Amino acid sequence: MAEYVTKALLWLFVINLGIVFGAGLYEARIEFPQWLVYSAKSGYRWNAEAARQANSGLRFWVYVTTVPLTFLTLTNLVAAWQAPGPIRGWWLGAALAALADRIFTFSYFVPTMVKLMNDETLPPSQAVVMALRWGRLNYLRHVFVLAAWLLALRALSLRNR
Repeated sequence: MAEYVTKALLWLFVINLGIVFGAGLYEARIEFPQWLVYSAKSGYRWNAEAARQANSGLRFWVYVTTVPLTFLTLTNLVAAWQAPGPIRGWWLGAALAALADRIFTFSYFVPTMVKLMNDETLPPSQAVVMALRWGRLNYLRHVFVLAAWLLALRALSLRNR
C-alpha cells in the first residue's frame, strides 16, 4: 500500500509541476505585461487595477500552487528522504527545488504582489521599481520550478524501471 501512495505522490508532483511551469510562463508573457505597461513615450507604468482585476493569486494560483504544490512538495520531501537507491537523489533534488520555490513565493512574491495591488499610498515610481524587480526575479522562480519538474521526471523514470 505504501508503495502505491509514494508512486501516486510522485506522479501528482510531476503533473502539478508541469502545470505550474506552464502557467507561470503564461502569466509572465501574457498577464504581467498588462500589469506593468511599457510605452516608449512615457516608460513603465504599474497598473494596479489590471492586477486586481486579474487577481490570478486568488482565481488560479491558490488552487494550483498555494495549497496543492505546497502539500505535494512537503509530502514528496518526506517520501524522497525515505526512498531507496538512485531515485532518492533525483527525487530529493526535485523536492528541494520546489521547496526553494515555495519559500521564495511565500517570503517575497506573495507579499510584494499584495502590496503592489493594494497599497494606494505607494508612489508610482516605487511601484514600477518593485514590479520590475518582481518580474525579473520571477524568471528565477521559473528556473526553480523547471528544475524541480525535470528532476521529478527523472525520478519518475527511475521509479518505473
